[in-house]
Order: sequence, then structure tokens, then C-alpha cells
Amino acid sequence: MVPATEAGAPSAAGFELEAGLADVLTLDRRRAAGGGDEQAMFLDTVAEYQWARDVAGLAPSTLERLVGPVLEVCEHFEVVPWRLTARDVDRYFAGPGRRSTSTVRRKLNAIDGYFVFLEQRYAGELARRFDVRVESPVDRFNRPRHRGDFGLRVPPSRRAMREFFASWRAWLPQARKPLVACRDYVMAKIAYVSGVRAAELCAVRLADVHWEAGQWGRFVVQGKGARGSGPRQRMAYLFADGRSLLWWYVEEVRGLFPDDVEHPDAPLWPSERLSPVAASLGIDGPGLALAPGTFGRALKAAGERFLPPPGGALFPHLLRHACATHNYEAGMSLWEVQKLLGHEWTTTTVRYLATAHADPEQAALAASDRAVQRLQGNTGRLQ
Repeated sequence: MVPATEAGAPSAAGFELEAGLADVLTLDRRRAAGGGDEQAMFLDTVAEYQWARDVAGLAPSTLERLVGPVLEVCEHFEVVPWRLTARDVDRYFAGPGRRSTSTVRRKLNAIDGYFVFLEQRYAGELARRFDVRVESPVDRFNRPRHRGDFGLRVPPSRRAMREFFASWRAWLPQARKPLVACRDYVMAKIAYVSGVRAAELCAVRLADVHWEAGQWGRFVVQGKGARGSGPRQRMAYLFADGRSLLWWYVEEVRGLFPDDVEHPDAPLWPSERLSPVAASLGIDGPGLALAPGTFGRALKAAGERFLPPPGGALFPHLLRHACATHNYEAGMSLWEVQKLLGHEWTTTTVRYLATAHADPEQAALAASDRAVQRLQGNTGRLQ
């Protein structure tokens, strides 16, 4: 037989040579096309960043939102991204680019994500061609707490969550405001069981709970829209644990808040205050729904107090990741987890399961057992 290298397959040295020639040819093509300047290089990297994220399964509208903030800031200062500084980013989002906190956070995450791509794929080429060091202008001082989808959100284990909720529940009678403490506890447990987002959960009304739906009851949430479609209603699941806990909350706790629980707009999770209109008129009315930020702060404080070591920051969206991961590890299929979370795209659900502990050998044995059971069932029917 002819050795692989003699049959046309390149050796290790040949691969290195080909990779070097590929770099030279790429640079030559860029220069021949008038792309030897930094602006042309910038456009090349933006296009390739979009291609890379497209391969990862992101929707077209999401791809536009990823690169839009980068183009926006660079156009304002008339520079390429690797010439931006942290001071430039601060000046822009404190001035002409000032928007709501959530919008600024999203744009900073998008800019930071693009620089992760530059660091991983183009740091060497940019250093050789333009003598620049690729460094994100979104530094540790202006960077949002969570670094886009390149970061890995590691939820607490199933055992840690059990210990967390058990410790929190045991503490409730000692709380300075037992009513508020019970509301926060039940709200966090329902968020973990159902996997709904904080904003979705806070907007739920008492009338949105349908005890008769499904096996254990469900509740309506205004789900996050996809492809710019706006909010989409969907049914969230309570399961057995969630149903018993929520029933106790509605029967024993919810009616103690000062608002009118019979009002059709009465929130499931009220704040301690009445609506301004009802308060000014001195009449009963629906309470104000708890704000997602308030819920987040309560959950963070509970995590710092009751989450067993190694602990870590606990925030509402991490409960959603924990719900997905723990249900998947318990045997729920990917499609069922996708339905539970209300995702349109399976690729979105997969990112929630990055830390799931999968056992391919056990899965293969289970699949074999199911095949045998089906075969036996078919044989029995033929007889």
C-alpha cells in the first residue's frame, strides 16, 4: 500500500505550509480587492462574525442585533472597533447613545461578544497588519454583569436547590415581614418549577391561573416574542409541587395583602402598595404587580443567605437555567424542555443545557430497553 503522504494526503509539515499559504492568499485577495485598509478589514470581520453566529443557529433578526451596536458606535466616532477605547464607549452610552438600562446592557453585551470573536480569530492578524492589540472597550468597569452568550451560566445542583428552598422555608416564620417573605419564597419556587422568566412571572394575574388545565393546573404568561413578533401568550406548567405550593399561597397568603383580590386585574404577586389611582380615591383596587428588579433583589439576598457552599450569585434567569438542566437530567427530552421554556428554536434550548450531565451509555441502554419492549409488544399483538 502507498503511505498516506505519498498518496496525496499532506503531512503535518504540509498542513502548516498550506495554512501559511492560505493566510498569504487571503491577504493578497483583500489587497487586490482594495481591502488592505482597516475599514475593509472591519467589514470582513463583521461579515465573518455573522456567518459564524449563523452557523451556531441564531435567527436573522438576532444576527442583526449582534452587529448593530458595533456599527453604531464605530460610525459615531468614525473609527474601526479595535481603535475604540473604554472611554469612547462610556462617552457614547452616557451621551448620544443613552437609552434604557436594559437596552444599553444588551448593546454592551453585543459589542463585548464581537470582541470575543476578534480575540479568538483575528488577534494575530490584526497585530501583524496594523500593530494593534485586540482588547474589548467594554472593560470590567462598564461591562454588564453577564457577558453575553459566550459566558457559561452554571446553575446550582438539584441537591443545592433542595437545600436552598428548605432553609428558606424554615426561616419564613422569623422574617421581619412574613407576608412579603412568603410571597418571595413561593414566587422563587414557582419560577424554578415552571422555568418562566422574571418579567413573565411578575405580570401574572390571579385570573391567569387555570387550576383545571392539564394534570396539575397551568397559568398564562405573556411570553417573549420571537423575530420581532412581540409578546406571545403561552401556558406555563405548575407540576405537582408547584400546584400544592401555589394553592397554599392563594388560600393563606394572597388575601392578606391590602388590595382587592376580586378585581379582574389583581396581580398574583402584589407589592405592598395599592395602585396610585385607588390610593388617591380611597377605594379598593388592584395592587401594583411586583417589579422584576424587586424580585431579583429578594432572590439575590435569599441566595446569599440560604444557598449552600460554594454558593454564588443567584438571579431569576439562573432559576430558568436550573429548571431546564434539572428536568433534562431527570429524563425530560430536549423537545419537552423546549416546550417547557417556551422557546421557538431548539438551538436556544440547547444553550440552556450547556452544563447538563449526560450519560450516553445509560441513554443507549435505555434506548435498547425501549426497543425490546416495542418488539415484545408487536410480537404479542401478532399472536
